[in-house]
Amino acid sequence: MIAEELDSLYRSNICVLSGPNLSREIARGLPASTVVASADAHLAERVQGMMNSPAFHVYTSDDVIGVELGGALKNIIALGAGMVDGLGYGNNAKAAYMAQGLTEIAGLGVALAANPITFLGLAGLGDLLATCASRLSRNHTLGEGLARGRSMEEVMASMGSVVDGVTTTAATLKLARELGMKMPITERIYRVLFEGLDPAQAMAELLGGQGV
Repeated sequence: MIAEELDSLYRSNICVLSGPNLSREIARGLPASTVVASADAHLAERVQGMMNSPAFHVYTSDDVIGVELGGALKNIIALGAGMVDGLGYGNNAKAAYMAQGLTEIAGLGVALAANPITFLGLAGLGDLLATCASRLSRNHTLGEGLARGRSMEEVMASMGSVVDGVTTTAATLKLARELGMKMPITERIYRVLFEGLDPAQAMAELLGGQGV
């Protein structure tokens, strides 16, 4: 989208950055790592040099699509992880759910020409772990609130911020259907958000009845 809006003169300078980067921790100066991706390796290294610091370590990648998708799609999985926590299903169920989520993310990524290895790195697994585990995550917070019987509007109003996983879920399900792909987590999170599916029922279907 940025490339579409920018003058063609500047398109070659676009980089994408993603990783397990919870903003409040970074603002406090706590150590974190990220990955910056560009089709131009020299450009990625230039940005790496500009952003590297003792507390913020930057890696480079040439997989722009994979880094973009990892940063966006993990928000869908985090919504469900919040539901698992809100339902009190425990760490075993949450780990099983997250593993299924990583597989689902990587599957879509491969279909869109991303490198599957990217989803095992910072922009994939790393970001997924941070977002699904931390209560600093807005998507996790929304999922947890929904599982505890609060409305989406109520939870989002209490946070005072946009939860990007909501629109990402709708866009991703549309894309998956266009590609003829099955994405069971995305489909059920969509049904919870937009069709009134009970979070407990959604998780029961995804986890094979665990915790029910």
